[in-house]
Amino acid sequence: QVQLVESGGGLVQAGGSLRLSCAASGRTSGRIGMGWFRQAPGKEREFVAAINWNGVTTWYTDSVKGRFTISRDNVKNTVYLQMNNLKPDDTGVYYCAAPPKRYGSNIAAEYDYWGQGTQVTVSS
Repeated sequence: QVQLVESGGGLVQAGGSLRLSCAASGRTSGRIGMGWFRQAPGKEREFVAAINWNGVTTWYTDSVKGRFTISRDNVKNTVYLQMNNLKPDDTGVYYCAAPPKRYGSNIAAEYDYWGQGTQVTVSS
């Protein structure tokens, strides 16, 4: 089992920044890949970013490239999503997920465990 707890969401103006955290625990936590997804009201959950077990390889959806950075601290068992130059279209509930059934998966159904989500709202 893997337990995931997100934090760091909030309300920001366009152009602002937020840093999301996802603390992982459980018997299977550690050397596992992790991903971030987001979901806006009335829309499907979409992939945002993923990171492999040691942080060497990362993946991003095109809309956040150059603005978001995913990273991890395996000593603290925590994954981060640094979000800069936020846009109103970034608004949604952000979830972290683990582990991917395939390396670098961007498919929500291929992750078994999810956090509770943290709300990110970006005003124009």
